[in-house]
Amino acid sequence: MSVRRILSSLVVSALLCGASSLAQAQTAAPKGAKDAAKETAKETTKPAPAAKPGAAAKPAAKPDAAATAAAGGAEPTLIGQFGTWGAYTATPNGKKVCFALAKPSSSKTNPPNRPRDPAYAFVSTRPAEKVSNEVSIMIGYTLKSGSESSIEVGGGSYAMYTQGDGLWIKNAAEEERMVDAMRKSADATVKGVSAKGTETTDTFSLKGLSQALDKLAQDCKR
Repeated sequence: MSVRRILSSLVVSALLCGASSLAQAQTAAPKGAKDAAKETAKETTKPAPAAKPGAAAKPAAKPDAAATAAAGGAEPTLIGQFGTWGAYTATPNGKKVCFALAKPSSSKTNPPNRPRDPAYAFVSTRPAEKVSNEVSIMIGYTLKSGSESSIEVGGGSYAMYTQGDGLWIKNAAEEERMVDAMRKSADATVKGVSAKGTETTDTFSLKGLSQALDKLAQDCKR
């Protein structure tokens, strides 16, 4: 499945479903994963009847649309919420994937108040592909062709290559260092430029990310 198409599907799904702020990618696959199914759901709820002794518990709420798209259309399981980061697992096509997902804590555009779709950050692990803690950003608009974006975290700046509405680290050798900085820092800032020339700045809180990644590291071994 193409990551660009998975992330594009995620944008549409999140916009139509009013995706919640369950924090935040991937498992968007690196440069080659599959289309995520768009999910729009509209539920009419009725007042719940009074609880009866021994009544079965209500089923858990449906997964966040972004998480479903990131899981390649498979049913994701939220295994923990840590600060702004949700830790998820899924098994698309029989292959286990684990990912942490979060929405930005603040977003700005220049010129101000330009419309865009929701943005998400992902940190993904895919044991079958020997991929661990791959960082990607779904930015919420089509990026300027040939442009480079960046993630600023822990006093460092990491160049990100762009494709469609997705960002991935340009120098894979720096990814481990960037993830380590993300574990130790309070927030990360992502900058990009849209195809129409709008500059964006998204700030992601990193509170809970380290715990989410530790939880995923344990679960992905099973």
